Amino acid sequence: MNKEDLTAIIVVPVSTAIGAMLALTGSMHGHTIDRVPLMAACVAAIFGLQWIAFVPAYIFRTEKFYDITGSVTYISAIVAALAITPVIDARSVLIAAFICIWAARLGFFLFLRILRAGEDSRFANVRGRFFRFLMAWTLQGLWVTFSLAAGLAAITSKHKLPIDALAIAGACLWISGFAIEAIADAQKNVFRKHAENKGKFVASGLWSWSRHPNYFGEIILWTGIALIALPVLSGWQYATLASPFMVTLLLTRVSGIPLLEEAADKKWGGQPEYEAYKKSTSLLVLLPPRRG
Repeated sequence: MNKEDLTAIIVVPVSTAIGAMLALTGSMHGHTIDRVPLMAACVAAIFGLQWIAFVPAYIFRTEKFYDITGSVTYISAIVAALAITPVIDARSVLIAAFICIWAARLGFFLFLRILRAGEDSRFANVRGRFFRFLMAWTLQGLWVTFSLAAGLAAITSKHKLPIDALAIAGACLWISGFAIEAIADAQKNVFRKHAENKGKFVASGLWSWSRHPNYFGEIILWTGIALIALPVLSGWQYATLASPFMVTLLLTRVSGIPLLEEAADKKWGGQPEYEAYKKSTSLLVLLPPRRG
């Protein structure tokens, strides 16, 4: 057994344990089903869906349904929580609607992208390795859990409040973040459709203000969800507010920007246009291009 497989064997139970702890903290002051905390049941279903999808994915050595499974999981967990919670209020409906809209758009976008590309390069050395592939699906379960944590805690909470200033502010943040992410994805998609841009990097539109505007939008929209959820949280439920911080950490330090920056440097590093673009363009936050 090599080092990568050993790491994967460790990461799978550790990730599951972290998800369980987040589920338990978010379940405090929340509704239960036959004495089982509703939020904990949702988190169990989140991980369960990933492991079920892993089986055919491993058998057929494919990652084509990885991202769409994540999106379906987001929608399934949030709709189940909303449907089963005894008391439904406007705040819960707002959170659920925002998350479902985001997951449906992004899932469809990513699914079409991988169908066109034929494969996801992230899985090139993983799809045929049982433990490493299982780790990828388990980490997706943890990612979904962290992203949904504050929203799930608010929906399943026994404490309900009318829409207030924080909910309105959070909604404005979510709309802004969603618009940034969707526009950035659309601009990149249009850029890649033109044959003359094959092999080139996108540096127009929002991509001239940030090298990763879609990630910036995602961070903003999850911060909005956390802000909407905040007023109805209490005690240990506040731990679920780690959601936007973990999304930021993962996108900027783990699986998002570092991998894409490394790949871009290998492909275009040393080219004058690319080096000038890196020098003048913000890494994440939307900022006017630097001059000189």
